Amino acid sequence: MVTFDGRAPGTPPHVWDERLAALPTWPLPRTGRTVVVAAHPDDETLTAGGLLAELAAVGRPAEVVVVSDGAGSHPGSPTLGPADLVRRRVDEVRRAVEVLSPASTVTLLGHPDGALREARDEVAADLRRVLSAGPRVATLVTTWRGDGHRDHRVVAEVCAELAADLGCTLAEAPLWLWHWATPDDPAVPWDALRGLPLSDHAVVLKQRAVAAHETQVEPLSDHPADAPVLHPRFVRGLTRDVEPFVVHAPARSAAPDDAPAADAGAGAGATTLPASYFDATYARHDDPWGFTDRWYEARKRALTLAALPDERYARVLEVGCSIGVLTAELARRADALTATDVADAALDRARARLGDDAPHVRLVRGALGGAGDDALPGGPFDLVVLSEVGYYLSAPDLAAALPDLLTRLARGGTLLACHWRHPVEDYPLPGDAVHRALARAAGAAGLTRLVEHHEADLLLDVWSRDPRSVAERTGLR
Repeated sequence: MVTFDGRAPGTPPHVWDERLAALPTWPLPRTGRTVVVAAHPDDETLTAGGLLAELAAVGRPAEVVVVSDGAGSHPGSPTLGPADLVRRRVDEVRRAVEVLSPASTVTLLGHPDGALREARDEVAADLRRVLSAGPRVATLVTTWRGDGHRDHRVVAEVCAELAADLGCTLAEAPLWLWHWATPDDPAVPWDALRGLPLSDHAVVLKQRAVAAHETQVEPLSDHPADAPVLHPRFVRGLTRDVEPFVVHAPARSAAPDDAPAADAGAGAGATTLPASYFDATYARHDDPWGFTDRWYEARKRALTLAALPDERYARVLEVGCSIGVLTAELARRADALTATDVADAALDRARARLGDDAPHVRLVRGALGGAGDDALPGGPFDLVVLSEVGYYLSAPDLAAALPDLLTRLARGGTLLACHWRHPVEDYPLPGDAVHRALARAAGAAGLTRLVEHHEADLLLDVWSRDPRSVAERTGLR
């Protein structure tokens, strides 16, 4: 039964975790204006706080529009009357957005809480005025029509009409769904849901912003009418490391001079890149990613090699070796190295690079998650290197491939993963999502994380079946 009694625990948050973690990725909007339309003061944080924080982190702050005044959250309160409550909630939403995205503007439309259906025409006119002022809106984010909450439905319906008129992406964020439904409920729009991966920093900021909505998460007094609107367990489920959205691509193409309107499309329904993608890439470029001439790549290789906890390894597997630049350096630390790629052209160039100087290196066809002729060698390996590969897979394929990859680790073996963090239009996943999936798989397999290196541009993690530090391995302690 649909219920909005947020004071009740509702569905335990953990029952959603596995399904939400496996959602296809919705990449962060990259161009144009992003506007978050909240039905009530706090919806902007509860549903899209991570999105606001992530956009702020890359210098593209979203705009926030709050439709209702929030006066209806505590009917019968002996502590705060409606006018006082409105003032408190205005202060709270401004503080919360300041935490998440200091440069974001907050527009308060002030329509009556609980009566947006009656004010629908006025709401539509006000939102059209806000959205039409300034550059074209590329992404419009709001509440979900299927939440069962009347205000949420009305605002989402109005936003859907405006998104169709403006030719922008519409992302609807469920909120009460996680409270009243369960994962097997037919009302859950699994086919349409996409997940926005959140960095640890964004999750922390979202937690702080939720706490800023004090009237919703803290009691106003001991009186029953002053109880918190949101149960603590329900709130915990809203601060996980992925934000789910029902994403709708633009209903019409943008004008030629508009910003591209396909921001939501790259992650929506994204599938693992086929071998033909890489064949075409190597047909166009000898060194597609600039491995041989970019300082960024040279520095990353140095970080990769320095992060390895052992000086030398008996058997090494490199997944996705490309043209063999890192392969040549790994070969100096290995007794036997097997390097794989799914593109024959890449393997040919790697062989030419290594020449006759590395007879202990074997270059074979194979892919992460591959099967048949493209399956990875069986191992066991003392070191597995997964560098700039994981984001070529869809989220479900990656989730299936990583446990299989970990079976190739020898007793005491080590896995190193390194990935670019910025979104790439063609790739199904960002690097952050890859490393979160790896953390889940490695943790389930009992591995210990030895290195956790985060930069604005890359992530580098080292996991091992041997929990000892470098000092312990070398007898220094």
